[in-house]
Amino acid sequence: MKLVVVAGTPGSGKTSVLMHTIRSLKQVGMSPAVVKIDCLWTDDDKRFERLDIPVRIGLSRDMCPDHFAIYNTDEMLKWAREQDAGVLINETAGLCLRCAPYPDGCLAVCVIDVTTGPNTPLKVGPLLTTADVVVATKGDIVSQAEREVFRERVNEANPGCRIIEANGLSGQGASELAEVISEMPDVGQELTLRHNAPLAICTLCTGEMRVAKEHHMGVLRHIDGFTEYRGE
Repeated sequence: MKLVVVAGTPGSGKTSVLMHTIRSLKQVGMSPAVVKIDCLWTDDDKRFERLDIPVRIGLSRDMCPDHFAIYNTDEMLKWAREQDAGVLINETAGLCLRCAPYPDGCLAVCVIDVTTGPNTPLKVGPLLTTADVVVATKGDIVSQAEREVFRERVNEANPGCRIIEANGLSGQGASELAEVISEMPDVGQELTLRHNAPLAICTLCTGEMRVAKEHHMGVLRHIDGFTEYRGE
């Protein structure tokens, strides 16, 4: 079983790129299954079902979608094996840009929108810096110079990654991504994250709604960068 984890900034075109990639995978005889992780609502399962593949949806609701995906990786792999899939594609929302939901042994794919500005690759964090493949979308609506600057910024943030320029409408780049997926090894049994999840649980994470500092415990970081632990 191959495992592909696809994350990226909202609206970057993850699902559209995957639709074309899955068609390319099926053309070379592979049998993909998809688990789509979103926060509150999605109808992307209907889009994937048109490709005649097994699809499952997970809604993280008030939990970080990347944390939700990480906690449920074993269950997702078990489900994909039950579907006789050869590759599990996990598309996750990835909203806070601090998490990187990639285990060792998976193919880590970060999808990022070129139109968001030349410095965006430097702001995305471990979602991009720990990825194997960075898929740059919407490059057709910026200039060649802008695409080259963006590509250079990606290389600054993650010198070892493979950059694929893709188009969710035309399907450009999909066959290249499918080729990378088809050549990757199967995932191992013991999975370890490539990057730790955010700092710690604080009282806001557990539901505290009062704002004043006196009501908060855990690992706290002040606006000047000073970090302290408050609690037992």
